Amino acid sequence: MKLSSFLYFAAFGAKTILFGRKAPILGTVIVTDKCNLHCRHCSVNNITAIIHPYQQIRREMQELYAMGVRILFFCGGETFLWEDGQHRLRDLVIEAKNMGFLIVNVVTNGTFPIDLPEADLILLSLDGDRKHHNAIRGETYDIIMNNIRNATADNICFYMAINQINKDCVRAVCQTARYTKNVRAVSFNFHTPYPDTKKLALSREEKAGCCNTISRMMKEGAPVFNLKSAFPYLIENSFPTPCHQCVVMERGKLYTCGRCIDIPGLCEQCGYFFVAEYTLLFQGNLKIISEMLHTYLKYI
Repeated sequence: MKLSSFLYFAAFGAKTILFGRKAPILGTVIVTDKCNLHCRHCSVNNITAIIHPYQQIRREMQELYAMGVRILFFCGGETFLWEDGQHRLRDLVIEAKNMGFLIVNVVTNGTFPIDLPEADLILLSLDGDRKHHNAIRGETYDIIMNNIRNATADNICFYMAINQINKDCVRAVCQTARYTKNVRAVSFNFHTPYPDTKKLALSREEKAGCCNTISRMMKEGAPVFNLKSAFPYLIENSFPTPCHQCVVMERGKLYTCGRCIDIPGLCEQCGYFFVAEYTLLFQGNLKIISEMLHTYLKYI
């Protein structure tokens, strides 16, 4: 991370903590909900299957930047399906950088060739070892691993949603992240139980077991892009929601924290690690602040 970016984020954090500001710093643009997969835990794919036009996405980026957002995510659906005329996903990343966003990340299922060195991080969904990943996402594991090996940069971070199917695969994914070329780290979430996927949610005891495994892997040197200090809050779902410092933009509509905010009762069951980490950070939790400084400077 550049020193100028670090100083900007440090100043934002200090103002937010001291003055209780609710201005956003992290924004997500949904470029499409079209996806080539039908994953068992996903509730947001192919609802419209619309690929949003370049000019609309550009306006949304400008709006987020004007709000103060400096960490930008492009999400889907599947982001690598996005195109508009001659514009491709890489053009959006370059445009965002030129616009002034300090960190630009992309979320993908990894089934398309990974040629995006301009992104700071590519959050790539890997949901277990071959058997359990394929049980969730179809026969895609070998395709994804081949694309990772052939990627043009080492900016990949695994992105695993832990659920009832893959809850025993945490160690395997940590090991894969540790020893796979072009993979920088792994970031975990717990399954957030949308109404149609409640059966995949973990119990408190299962969350605690997974956090214990992640903690052990961190001690063994696995590159985990999460904050251990947030684990107790995630296990108990005791962190404050929504996170006002995070926003999502889709088809011109702005959501605080995430699209799931409109579903009654879902915030109280949130499984997103970053939501816990950011809300605790901006409350001034000293352990979270210290751990985030170390983790972000290491992996971004």
